[in-house]
Amino acid sequence: QVQVAESGGDSVQAGGSLILSCLISGFDISNRSCGWFRQAPGKEREGVAYIGGPAHSADYEDSVKGRFTISRDKAKNTVYLQMNSLKSEDSATYYCVTGFGGVWNQQRRQAARYQYWGQGTQVTVSS
Repeated sequence: QVQVAESGGDSVQAGGSLILSCLISGFDISNRSCGWFRQAPGKEREGVAYIGGPAHSADYEDSVKGRFTISRDKAKNTVYLQMNSLKSEDSATYYCVTGFGGVWNQQRRQAARYQYWGQGTQVTVSS
């Protein structure tokens, strides 16, 4: 039984910072790709940040590039998303994902290709 548990969501003012954590149980992420997606009310679910498996490379959507950092602690089997310079547009429910299947460089933005999802953690940024 795989469990994905996000935490760290909060309500913050624009310009502030948050770090989200994602503890994954029952699935070893040390050599597996992970990512963060988000969904705001009335909007489509969108990718935020991704970290590859073997190479440990990180990739970001343009909307968060330079402000967010994804990382992975293999010993803790935990994925993090450090969010700085938060904007009101960042308000959303953030989901941690893993268990990717497909071609990473071409398909990592496709939500359906991730097998394991967390329940989400809410981030609200006030202006």
